[in-house]
Amino acid sequence: MARISIVDYGIGNLRSAEKALQHVGADAALTADSSVIDAADAIVVPGVGHFGACMHALRTSGLEPAVTDAARSGRPFLGICVGLQMLFDGSDEAPQVAGLGIVAGRVVRLPSSEKLPLIGWNTIDIAEETGLFAGLGAQPWLYFVHSYAPAPESADVVAGWCTYGTRFACAIEHANVWATQFHPEKSGAAGLTVLRNFARRAATVAA
Repeated sequence: MARISIVDYGIGNLRSAEKALQHVGADAALTADSSVIDAADAIVVPGVGHFGACMHALRTSGLEPAVTDAARSGRPFLGICVGLQMLFDGSDEAPQVAGLGIVAGRVVRLPSSEKLPLIGWNTIDIAEETGLFAGLGAQPWLYFVHSYAPAPESADVVAGWCTYGTRFACAIEHANVWATQFHPEKSGAAGLTVLRNFARRAATVAA
């Protein structure tokens, strides 16, 4: 079974992600040990709250190099919510704070014409040939909590789109990196399918 490390940098709904992955049969555990992250078959980086606060927590934890190396290593990598946003070059939520620069582009504020933050269920449009959403029907309902959303430089990395005042990328597939703006651990059966797809991918790579 693949060993999945959930990066514990002191912020986010870490336990929820851990329990949901374990529920789908994954060997997943929280860790704040960079050597464990380096040795893991797959890595998960959740995140909740302010982009700047999450980047600060990751950097002060000393785990940024391990996370960056993991994202560039070819091993399965999953970012959740702000864990997705941190993969980008930066965010309008904290313009002075650099992101990890794994995916080219920025995170931008959703339209002020809509009630923010977006909290609740929304349907998404799945891009073709996506492993992240394998086994899901058309336009599944997933759970969101955010005011900012990624704007990648290239649409080629987008695995799913959502509309809330504007059309925005809600999921990324970029080489070994998968990431979701929604919370799969809070998204019922559809979210568990997403996590199961990631766990299966991790097991395939580890085999």
